[in-house]
Amino acid sequence: MARRAVEQELSRERIMDAARHLFITKGYRGISMRSIGQHLGYSHGSLYYHFKEKAELFYAIVVQDFNHLARMCEQVTKRPPMDGLTRLEQLMLDFIKFGLENPYQYEIMFMLRDEEILSYCKVEQAKCFDMFEKIVRGFLAEEKHPLEQNSSLPLSMFLGIHGFISFYIQDRLTFEDIRPAAIAHVKMLSQSSYRMTS
Repeated sequence: MARRAVEQELSRERIMDAARHLFITKGYRGISMRSIGQHLGYSHGSLYYHFKEKAELFYAIVVQDFNHLARMCEQVTKRPPMDGLTRLEQLMLDFIKFGLENPYQYEIMFMLRDEEILSYCKVEQAKCFDMFEKIVRGFLAEEKHPLEQNSSLPLSMFLGIHGFISFYIQDRLTFEDIRPAAIAHVKMLSQSSYRMTS
């Protein structure tokens, strides 16, 4: 009975939300299952009902966040872009929006540099880039872009939007705060790729 009550009150989602924030603010090594439990107001034993160890909890967060980003990218392929944007520009803009609206998630996904946890991220990062590259190549083919066969173009675009997010995420600005700059940036990335062919 007590176990069922704990399960209802302390959901996986609630644990993951708290742990995500703590991993970013205190670092992976600085956080224990006990400290996550204390942060939530529960004994650390309550967490073990959902996660066997800290590494399992961290990996669950990583997978959840990359799945969220993948769904967002897939949605871009199914709807028309905003006025004045190509579908490729919309993809990059939505990627930036994800990063700035989900700063804790984005930092865990792409910006943590702790060797102990990089292995949890690298596989998901590679899957994310493969998906991004596939969508970019599809959009380039649709537009009959002269560089659609250029193997480095998707990576250059990815790095361009990652750099933008990394710069603005430090100040905890919202996407709406920098929307005009984000639109200008994705247009510059897109137009630069056309100029490379001249």
